[in-house]
Amino acid sequence: MLLTGARVFTLRKLLFFVPMRSYKYYLIAFLSFVIWGFFSLALKPLHNYPSLDILFYRVFLCAVILLLSSLFIRRSVLKQNIAIYKAMPSREQRSILLRTIGGGVLLTANWFFFIYVMNHISVKAASFAYLVCPILTTVIAFFVLNEKLNKWQWVAVGLSFVSCLLLSFNNIADVAYSMIVALSYALYLVIQRKNFGVDKFLLLTIQISFSALILLPFYPVYSATVPMEVTFYEFILVIAVLFTILPLYMNLYALQGVNSSTMGIMLYINPLMSFAIALFYFHEPINNFQIAAYSLIFLSILIFNEQHIFGRKRTLI
Repeated sequence: MLLTGARVFTLRKLLFFVPMRSYKYYLIAFLSFVIWGFFSLALKPLHNYPSLDILFYRVFLCAVILLLSSLFIRRSVLKQNIAIYKAMPSREQRSILLRTIGGGVLLTANWFFFIYVMNHISVKAASFAYLVCPILTTVIAFFVLNEKLNKWQWVAVGLSFVSCLLLSFNNIADVAYSMIVALSYALYLVIQRKNFGVDKFLLLTIQISFSALILLPFYPVYSATVPMEVTFYEFILVIAVLFTILPLYMNLYALQGVNSSTMGIMLYINPLMSFAIALFYFHEPINNFQIAAYSLIFLSILIFNEQHIFGRKRTLI
């Protein structure tokens, strides 16, 4: 209850200082993460299907929808970005191409690992991955992109590491799977931070389409029998549209009026909701070590973002 109150306080404080003309961007960002928080409700009913099959159909359907949108609905944006890309120096073109392709590979890997952990390990392990992902992303960015951390953020990183140790006493396999999910997405975010100059929606279209091309040769070999149940395709459609394309598009729209640090705070809405659903809806068991570990994660989240919550200035080290 204390943590819930802290989260509500943070959101109220954020929205209190939002200009009225920017309110819609904050609301859309908030709703996008709320939508992602319910992802397990659509994914868990498919636990009897192989993880690869869920990944195949999700990526293929997303690629078709995004390509149709880019080719017919957003054709002017496509033409404009093609012209921008052609005008870039060849070195910058190669750089964008490599980051885009690398992002597609990492995105595909993250989706597969997340689906596998969600359906074959536990919902808590999947939610834990995205609790540590923002902190892990910042640590990687510190070494790769030379982005600075203040002393409180280093404290938060230390608390997150301690929580991982606590969880490892219970089941080291869960922690390992969680870290794989978190690491794949953290690397994706770090790469995309330097991938600028191209429309983000178009960039996502290219990456998911590339993911579909990666998976296409494996589909005939590794896919199971083609599902005949209508409910399978209904859930895949919901996952593709409601839990992939829609929240990603809402994020892109919200970034027009919301800065990245505020989006970082809102990012934690997703795993917090997933963890709550795992406990209260799926009734997954939890022990004292897990309670202590997740409490440290919540505390590290608050400490990591204390300058945004309390309005303090950062002292970088």
